[in-house]
Parts: sequence; C-alpha cells; structure tokens
Amino acid sequence: MSTPPVLANSTGTCKQYEPHCIGHTQKALFYTGMAMLAVGIAGHLVSVQPFLDEQEDRVNNNTPIRDCLKLPGFTLVVIIPIVGAIALPYIKPWSLRFGIPAICTVVATLLFFTGWRTYDKVEPQGSPLTNVCRVFVAVAFKRSQPFPLDSKQLYKKDGEDLQSFSRTRFLRCLEKAAVISPDEKLEDQVNNRWRLCSVAEVEDAKIALRMIPMWLTFIVCGIVSSIGNTYFVEQANHMNRKLGKWNVPLPILLLLFAWVKSLFASFASCFLKKSKKYAPPTGIAIAMIFSILCCITAARIEIRRLRVIRKHGLLDKPDEKIPMSVFWLLFQFFLLAGLDSFFEKSIAAFYNHQSPESMRKYLGFFTKGVFGLGFMCSVLSVYVVGKISEKGGKTNWFQFTLNKSRLDRYYWVLAGLSSVNLLVFVLVASSYRYKNREAVDEDVVDTGGAGVPSDGNNEAECCSCFG
Repeated sequence: MSTPPVLANSTGTCKQYEPHCIGHTQKALFYTGMAMLAVGIAGHLVSVQPFLDEQEDRVNNNTPIRDCLKLPGFTLVVIIPIVGAIALPYIKPWSLRFGIPAICTVVATLLFFTGWRTYDKVEPQGSPLTNVCRVFVAVAFKRSQPFPLDSKQLYKKDGEDLQSFSRTRFLRCLEKAAVISPDEKLEDQVNNRWRLCSVAEVEDAKIALRMIPMWLTFIVCGIVSSIGNTYFVEQANHMNRKLGKWNVPLPILLLLFAWVKSLFASFASCFLKKSKKYAPPTGIAIAMIFSILCCITAARIEIRRLRVIRKHGLLDKPDEKIPMSVFWLLFQFFLLAGLDSFFEKSIAAFYNHQSPESMRKYLGFFTKGVFGLGFMCSVLSVYVVGKISEKGGKTNWFQFTLNKSRLDRYYWVLAGLSSVNLLVFVLVASSYRYKNREAVDEDVVDTGGAGVPSDGNNEAECCSCFG
C-alpha cells in the first residue's frame, strides 16, 4: 500500500516512482509495514519451532499420513525461497515486489488456519524470567533478614537436594529469598510465590546474573555481523556482477554465503563436541577472531574499491557500475560466515551447558536477541563514529553515497573494537565460574538450543556432521 501506483488509484496523486510522488502517507505506511514485519518475524522465530515440536509429539492414526507429507512440505519450504530470491530481483515495480510476498503470506495464513481444530494445544508453562524476578522481589521483602547460616533455614521443593547445589558465595544476598520465616506458617509462605523461593530458583537466578558480563561481550559480534546485511550488500549492489555472460543476481551471492555458513557450522559442531566445558568459550573466541579478520579484510578491499572509483572518475556517479568484480567481496563474506557460524553454535552450547535448566528451551532466542541488539548498536556506532570523524571541520566518513564515504576507516574502527572486545572476553571467560557438566550425557550445539541426546561416540558424531 505504500507504493505510489497503489495509492494513486484512490487519491489521484502521481503514479511514478519519483520523490515528488511519495508523500507523508506513503512514508507512514512504509515504516508502519516495516515495524509490523519486524514483529511478525519475531513471532515466527519464537513460535514456529516449538509449535512443530508439539505437533511432532502427537501420536495418532494420522501419523503415517503426516509422514508422507513431510518430504513434499520440506521440498516446498526449500524451493520457494530459492525461486523467490532468483525471480524477485527481475521484477521492477515495487508494487509487485511487495505484492507477491504479501499474497503468498495470505495464502500461507489461510492454509495454517485450516488445521486449527486438529492442532495440539499445550497450556503455557510459565516463564523462567518470572522466577528470576520472584527472587528479587522476595529478597526485597526480606532485606532485614540475616543471612542464613544453616541450610535447614532454606526452603526446598520436593525432589530438590541441597547437596546438589553449590550455594555459591556470588550474590549470596539472594539466598534471603529462600529463608523460611519463623513467624509464618510454611504453607502460607509457599502459597505466596512472590515471598518465598526455593534454593533451586535462587541458584538459577545467580547463574543468570553471573552470565551477564560475558553476555555483554557478545554484542560487538552482533555489530560486526550486521554490516553483512547492510554495507556489504550495498557494496555488492554497485559492483560488476558479471560471470562470463551471466549477470549474477545479488541473492545468489547471499545464498552462497548461506552455504558457506552451513559448512562452517559443521566444523563448529564437530569442534564443540570435544569438550562441554571449555569448547563453547573457545569457539566464541574463534568467532571473535573471525570478526577481526573480517573487518581487516573488508577495510583492505574497500580501499581497493575506492581506488578503482577514483581512477575511473566515479566519485560523483553513484549509480554507475564500478569496474571491479563483486567476487572480491567473497573474502569478507566468507569470514563473516565463519563469525556467524562459530558464534551461533558456540553461544548456544555455552548457554546450554552453563545456564539454568529452566532456561534451556529459551537459549536460541537469547542468541537471536544478542544479534538483534548488536544490529541496533551498529546504527548507534555509525552515528557516533560519524560525529567523531567530523570533528575539527573534517569530512564525515558517512556520506549520502558509498563512493564518497570512507567505509574502510569504519571497518578499521570495528577491527580495533573487536580486538579490544576479544581481550575483554578472554578476561571475563577466564574468571567465569563454569558449571561442571562433563558427566552429563548430552551435547547441544544447535543454535536453537534444543537438547539432542548423545551416544558418547564423539568420533562418529563428528563424521556425521559432513554426511
């Protein structure tokens, strides 16, 4: 609805894709659509996989029929995005570019609702974040209580063994949340969930808080990862994409990036199977090294691109194709694929091995949240770096066109920031108190954070990564 031809039918405004044809109404609809798209994608990421898992657990007479439908359904899921990625760039009118996905989404929504009556519907189980909040509320109510000296003063639920919890001295004040008040009946305290927490819930809150310093170091990786979807793509869009006589569509390069990313993910999975305790932080450090190399490589290639622009007098011709092969960008794209793969797999394994048991099903969302926060911080970093670069009357590194911008200097800044972040991460990771889960017979390296049982044969599993 934000495109000029669509609104022109009812408003009588011009139908051309020109600046004077785009008014406040079109802009309001466009940005509203962008916001709704972000909400929709967020709901999709959070809901689809758990929903499929719930339906997969269902056992009835229709199971053989559903199994027969899996292969064609999976084929459509793979083929449609590939066909769309190749075909949509050749469709010029934006009304059709936006309209075709909109129609497909409507059809998909109607198909989804056709099975509404037959879906398994599971009741909500509550959020583990609520339990963490309960601990802080209970501590606030009991702030005048003395620290518990005897474990018998602490409340535990049936099946909880006090000996299984370390009762770490870190944030020991939170243990007040589990202190049983002698002035009230235990039953009344248990019924008031915001006044009394179990020892297990207190320890879960401690672990969650202990992970925050390390979690903050992940944001820089998200900042570096964001440039792959922004500046890398914009660079590629104005470079020579000829491969023989074929003008390679930009989505093909992104699909190639996705394929290399899956290859790196296989290596990362095999690496993380070697050790459950120290492999995840090591993998995160490897991802940060990839981020440094990616930024350095991107800076060097951008310097070469700017030289070609100056040589051919294209500084004031932003729409002209730059006579430099787009395949020069593959180096930085592949390094970025290594960053994304090792980071996603390693951070998922780290969360799985070190986070509270109650939070494990939410681990994949934490990973996506880190990347999302990094994407938002990348906008802030561009603004800050731009303001600093223009001090003293100098030219801002970020101009209206890439040809006049100095992305190479911004990439060097990100390389330096990534290097400092790596040092900070090493310090935080070396002082982190790791949970010893070597005895647990499970291994999770999937980015979704779902538990995958392990048979203990690491070598066989490693080989299966490439099979």
